[in-house]
Amino acid sequence: MSPFAAENTGAKNLGTKNPGARIVVPVALEGRGYEIHIGRHQLCEAADLIAALAPGAKAALVTDERVAALHAQAFEHCLQLSGISAVRIEIPPGEASKSYSRFITLCDSLLSAKIERNDLIIAFGGGVVGDLTGFAAAVLRRGVRFVQIPTTLLSQVDSSVGGKTGINSPHGKNLIGAFHQPVLVIADTALLDTLSEREFKAGYAEVVKYGLIDDRDFFDWCEANWSRIIAGGPERDHAVAVSCKAKAAIVARDEREEGDRALLNLGHTFAHALERLTNYDASRLVHGEAVAIGLALAFRFSQRLGLCPGQDAVRVAAHLDAVGLPSRLSQVPGGAGSADEIVTAMGQDKKVKRGVLTFILARGIGKSFIAPGVAAEEVKAFIETELAAA
Repeated sequence: MSPFAAENTGAKNLGTKNPGARIVVPVALEGRGYEIHIGRHQLCEAADLIAALAPGAKAALVTDERVAALHAQAFEHCLQLSGISAVRIEIPPGEASKSYSRFITLCDSLLSAKIERNDLIIAFGGGVVGDLTGFAAAVLRRGVRFVQIPTTLLSQVDSSVGGKTGINSPHGKNLIGAFHQPVLVIADTALLDTLSEREFKAGYAEVVKYGLIDDRDFFDWCEANWSRIIAGGPERDHAVAVSCKAKAAIVARDEREEGDRALLNLGHTFAHALERLTNYDASRLVHGEAVAIGLALAFRFSQRLGLCPGQDAVRVAAHLDAVGLPSRLSQVPGGAGSADEIVTAMGQDKKVKRGVLTFILARGIGKSFIAPGVAAEEVKAFIETELAAA
């Protein structure tokens, strides 16, 4: 089915039994493969698929308080129509919930609900809910099946796919976790209609990243269509589908990030350092905004090293600026910190090997590569230049 197939215009409300056009993307992992279902108004479709996966099983629905207020009733209605009774567990929204204490509380709540190994845990929310819930599912009773129903653009195109789960540490982001693949992902793009403009644009940074990694044609398409992606037409479903296909292909080749899966971290070495230095305070900086700055920095750093044409670095930043995303360190509210602080924060990046930094750099748009052994002095000098440019 074409990603631009007309959706069912009769599907007006979340929870309808008449879903819109659906795109299915397989994640080909031997013995652990699953499907990503993409389209508008897919909640009841999701409930039917969950019921087919685990007939007679109990389910726990983990969500955050904001998503619960908007969508939980509609989804629980769909689950009931499919014969599933699920206990709801709510967590506070925001990156602060990816903590040791919240992880322990969630595990205890799941055990109190008597969730067993053959039952299902449903992560219904953004990246924080998915990461936290997936990690709990990975360790609860040594592994419980879980379903991802991401409700933000960022989680639909990135964190819900690939099985990375985890929580944050005071030492850095996502440093405690496990690989635990979901059994199903449902990306209901109608849920994105309730996102704020800021949240949606932050998620867009992870969409355009796929074009910057190895698909210049997709970057060109994003430049021409980004406003339609935000508006919610068929271009939105297409963008989610292309992103999921790109990630699924990389995950199938390198599930545990021992090779080219690291390319998905383009911009993230800078981004994670900025998030840590802003104390994961969403009022200052959310993940997608940090990634946007990181993408622009990665291309300008590549230009500085003589790897990337200057016009490509300028084009990347110009596109992010046009969308309304930050592209410079000076745009971090309250400041990004000093060059020394940023480099120190990078020292806890998961790609560091034997204390040496690894970056994802670029030879141009669509030509990213893994660059091990980047000298910290080079990075510091570049960051000092960027800070002075403010």
